Amino acid sequence: MNTNRHAWVLGATGQIGRTAVTALLADGWRVTAVSLRGGRDATWPDDVRTVALDRDADGALAAALGDDCDVLVDMVGFHGVHARQLTALTGRIGAAVVVSSGAVYTDGEGRGFDTAGRPGGDPRYPVPIPEVWTTVEPGDSTYATRKVLLERELLSAGEELPVTVLRAGAVHGPGCRTPRELYFVKRILDGRRRRVLAYGGKSVFHPAHTSNVAELIRLAALRPGSRILNAADPGTPTVAEIGELIDAVLGVETETLLLPGPPGEDHVGDTPWTIRHPVVYDMTAAERELGYRPVTTYADALPESVEWLSSRLSGREWTDAFPKLFQQYGPALFDYATEDALLERHRAR
Repeated sequence: MNTNRHAWVLGATGQIGRTAVTALLADGWRVTAVSLRGGRDATWPDDVRTVALDRDADGALAAALGDDCDVLVDMVGFHGVHARQLTALTGRIGAAVVVSSGAVYTDGEGRGFDTAGRPGGDPRYPVPIPEVWTTVEPGDSTYATRKVLLERELLSAGEELPVTVLRAGAVHGPGCRTPRELYFVKRILDGRRRRVLAYGGKSVFHPAHTSNVAELIRLAALRPGSRILNAADPGTPTVAEIGELIDAVLGVETETLLLPGPPGEDHVGDTPWTIRHPVVYDMTAAERELGYRPVTTYADALPESVEWLSSRLSGREWTDAFPKLFQQYGPALFDYATEDALLERHRAR
């Protein structure tokens, strides 16, 4: 293997970052793993160099980089300032691969993830969504507008700095700070055998497993170019199918009440996967331009995720294990009393 190629990975100890480092190592890259605290994953070999770096400190990235970076992989670029950090290093970086988000897309009337709550709350997106579809306007007001600003400033570098932008779907896998599967796993671990799903359980929010995103990073590092590509799994399970898959992993059967419409004001039937209209990403361009083939499917990757979630919950409150998820959804995510009251009303009919 050619170990002369050097990859710098920003955000290396995050959910996607750890998997991306492993994928690059397997492909023969010499890797510098960069994170705020300079940590390392237990699975990495000793020759992975680690660097502690606060990229938001003035000049820190430029000072730490060195002169032999063939590709810089950025998992934690969030706005225009981060884009300008990279474009200022043109000539010292051979190419870049930057993880963005599918949250940038709109419905063609300017309504997107930010304006409609969670994706699909109001807008109707094409199915599947191609990379040429409309996005929110760039700016500093929301997560999505900042991501678009990041993308546009990076791509403005042109041939001087080839940048592959990956618009990731609903990322899942061990290490996730906001694991959507927790909605099902915790209920089962709590002994619940009943659940409620809005929209008839038909919600589809295209998942993206960390290993599939890492595979796209690996391929883009080998084939530098200026491009935008979606990053998602090969399948699009509905929220009801996800629940059934998790039941199977844990060896239980669950009774599911399917509400035909949206969740009520009490949020019963709402899940982190629940959306009104399907959000599905077109992966044709990644297959054509990079020869992308997915590493795993949602179902095949699920047992590892369920095991990781179960271990994280052992002896802990879910609010402590996943504070960011609690911040997003609050206690309503596991309001069993309100859920049971609705179930009993339906049984009484």
